[in-house]
Amino acid sequence: MKGNHKNERGKRDGRVRGERANAAPVCTASYTVARSDVLLAFLLRKCNTSRNNVKSLLVRRQVLVNGSVVTQYDFPLAKDDEVKITKSPVREGDTLRRHTEKRRTAPQLKIVYEDDDFIAVDKPCGLLSVENEKEGECAYAYVVEYLKNEGKNARPYILHRIDKETSGVLVFAKNIKLHSMLKMRWNELVTLREYAAVAEGAFENKADTVVSYLKENANKLMYATNDPSGQRAVTHYEVIKESAHYSMLRVRIETGRKNQIRVHMQTLEHPIVGDDKYGHTKNPLGRLGLHASRLEFTHPITRQTISVHAPIPACFHTLFPKK
Repeated sequence: MKGNHKNERGKRDGRVRGERANAAPVCTASYTVARSDVLLAFLLRKCNTSRNNVKSLLVRRQVLVNGSVVTQYDFPLAKDDEVKITKSPVREGDTLRRHTEKRRTAPQLKIVYEDDDFIAVDKPCGLLSVENEKEGECAYAYVVEYLKNEGKNARPYILHRIDKETSGVLVFAKNIKLHSMLKMRWNELVTLREYAAVAEGAFENKADTVVSYLKENANKLMYATNDPSGQRAVTHYEVIKESAHYSMLRVRIETGRKNQIRVHMQTLEHPIVGDDKYGHTKNPLGRLGLHASRLEFTHPITRQTISVHAPIPACFHTLFPKK
């Protein structure tokens, strides 16, 4: 089970579509799931109210799991899921109407891998992996919609995230057992994390390894330090294309720290193009020049290698015309 794996069942048209409102609903309570659970039982433990009241919240569409409305009592929950209670019902009609108004610009997520256990999409730049407090539209919600046809308990389980500004491979598990097994051993079972990056300037060292410790400042920005109390980060890069002003890199990371590649390129004085957080001076692509191009991991049960690839965006190549 290695390489470019095609959709074995030829489901639908190979693209994930969803019906999402742009703004996240106003929430009155938020809970993080500590272990595998069932939604109704979880809410009964967390909410200081009766069973009937909890059921009413579900029926009235006032319960969100990772930003998506859930009405099903026995909906399965996984570790690190975010469960929220909304102030008022999230009405399906409102969601459909907003989606209709934005249909021309609604994102379509290309499925780059799918089997019975996993689904992976090529997340576009500008879309969250999972909803946050400020924004509800996310890749997770679109995959939820796509999997609904597989049964009432079909849902994606979040294995990892990539930055909103970064495009590329985003993988979800399809069952809770595999999710738990992978989450417990993610750094051990993931054997390759590869990115394509477009950075400013020409590199003196065409291939090198950057090692530092990363910390977060008061403005929520990461920075590199030699202080071992930070998170150790290891980045390998190789220049694969270059011009007088830009370099395209193949980047492989040993550690998946927040903004790791972006911070390390900043420390080399070759910031990623379009990176307004970490020192860019140019934005020729109109987006961040970072793309998660390949992820490989070992199936925790079969021990087979699963390799998922998302092609480098065509716009990256436009900065390196053929001679």
